[in-house]
Amino acid sequence: MPPALWAAPSGTARNPAEHQTADIRKEGAAFELPIALGVLAAAKLMEEEPLSHYLFGGELSLDGWVKPIKGVLPLAVAARDGGYDGVMVPAANAAEAALVEGIHVLAVSNLREAVDHLTGEKPLPPFTRENSAPALSRTRQTPLDMSDVRGQADLKTALELAAAGGHNVLLCGPPGSGKTMLARRLPGILPTMTFEEALEVTKIYSVLGLLGDEQALMRERPFRSPHHTISDAGLVGGGPTTRPGELSLAHHGVLFLDEFPEFRKNVLEVLRQPLEEGSIHLARATQHVTYPCRVMLVAAMNPCPCGYFNVPGHNCHCKEYRIHDYHSRVSGPLLDRIDITLQTRPVEYHHVTRNDAAEPTNAYYRERVEAARERQRFRFRDEPGVHCNAQMPVRLMHRYCKPSPRAEECLEKAVRQFSLSARAHDRILKLALSRADLEGHDRIEEVDMTLAISCRQIDRRNWLHTNTHGGPPLWQDSSLSRPRPPAWSSPPPDEP
Repeated sequence: MPPALWAAPSGTARNPAEHQTADIRKEGAAFELPIALGVLAAAKLMEEEPLSHYLFGGELSLDGWVKPIKGVLPLAVAARDGGYDGVMVPAANAAEAALVEGIHVLAVSNLREAVDHLTGEKPLPPFTRENSAPALSRTRQTPLDMSDVRGQADLKTALELAAAGGHNVLLCGPPGSGKTMLARRLPGILPTMTFEEALEVTKIYSVLGLLGDEQALMRERPFRSPHHTISDAGLVGGGPTTRPGELSLAHHGVLFLDEFPEFRKNVLEVLRQPLEEGSIHLARATQHVTYPCRVMLVAAMNPCPCGYFNVPGHNCHCKEYRIHDYHSRVSGPLLDRIDITLQTRPVEYHHVTRNDAAEPTNAYYRERVEAARERQRFRFRDEPGVHCNAQMPVRLMHRYCKPSPRAEECLEKAVRQFSLSARAHDRILKLALSRADLEGHDRIEEVDMTLAISCRQIDRRNWLHTNTHGGPPLWQDSSLSRPRPPAWSSPPPDEP
């Protein structure tokens, strides 16, 4: 059950009616400490009143020792939000609970210590993390760097755009064209999580017992890459004991689905609602659960089952019906929820032999992305739940997405010529706004709009015409302006 429901024993809370959870099935050993204290209070061996000031969680051994449990961080957050004085938790979990400010954390090693504190015989001092400030956040690992990827300047520009606005991405291209390398380097150019974002992510990992002995706040954005054999319950959550899935583990981070069409169709289809709403609603016979999943989806796929359809220097052995069947596994509605759909091509030889110093680094991209996100934070400062352009609801688009006349004309031509859906129209506008934020434009200019349109190279009508050898974007014709080259066509100046 959700750890936020762990509370003082029934009848000892400030408002007992709010804590009657008989209709929710109890699972796990975390209730053993509060049950034991409730039994002692019911037997008049201790007063009930002190129990109303705390939330309790802990597993008891047969000899009364309090053993560590999962989900202490959500328990501490629930205590803070519910107005309790603090939490009483196993000593091994105290550092995790102390990540939440504004509450007292009582660390107990055995049942006797808990009873002595509640009866006033031997009060426990509040647990603090004195002289342990560095442990409040995990040591940042050296991320994979964009400079490791040779060439592919257009794809790097697209991923920079995705990072700037929090947009979903689909990369389609032959094996060895850098799809996976680029996806794994995306977290390295994303902005640092805020404290509240880090707390939300850490809560999810706490519930699943994935924090480890360090029990520190997670500062790095998650990167999850489940295998294509995963079940729908493994992806979105659920199972016999309801628990978060890979989508929630990637909350505020990147969910990378390699070999996208190889995932079972029912697994892919369950992505549609979470990608749109940023949360997962699971209905079971005994309970309804909502898990957060505000993720950036990055998907990668080959152009055909063998991987070499329309790739120069390679022969594709796939029949057309097999290619069609392969592409049809990704439905139109799901494809419509992906903002950037790009084709990759094999890296040319002169890029392979190029000096690493010629490639922009993570620091270059992250500086530009941080500046774009700062503009968005200011833009949405009065809009709760909206932190980046990709999260902007339709009702706000007329206020913030203001294209120039030439940019609007460009978008209208693309919508009419390629029969783009209303959702595709809105996503292009959001992409264009992200491009304007990157370049510091006050409104969406024509160059922002054309680049945004060029980032939608794939749709259901042109799968079999995918060009992987560097031709123009599929939307483009002579009546639409070509986007200018990436702003960093020449290497950026050396980092100070």
